[in-house]
Amino acid sequence: MFAVVKTGGKQYRVAEGDVIKVEKLAGDAGATVTLDEVLMVGDEKGVKVGEPLIDGASVTATVLEQKKDKKIIIFKKKRRQNYRRKKGHRQEITVLRVTGIAAAAKKKAPAKKKTETAAAE
Repeated sequence: MFAVVKTGGKQYRVAEGDVIKVEKLAGDAGATVTLDEVLMVGDEKGVKVGEPLIDGASVTATVLEQKKDKKIIIFKKKRRQNYRRKKGHRQEITVLRVTGIAAAAKKKAPAKKKTETAAAE
């Protein structure tokens, strides 16, 4: 079973046991996090796509660690103008291990109402 979840403005395809790096989420190492924005759930029977989200579906994960990602260098230059600027950035990330995927419960079909003719008889 797999799911596509949205967190931090990005989408991730996850399965049970996967380890993913996402934008920083609240919680210390060992805490459990629930990702409620599930866009798609699939298994051997088929795929269920949300419009845009699947109601009642969720993905649970355990926080492995909070850390900073590798440094990204931003370098700007305008030739022949003696203009150079160098900046660095390290994004804070959360490392998660997916522990479970809960698909939405199937909705029961609404009960059929008696028609007026059947009630009159």
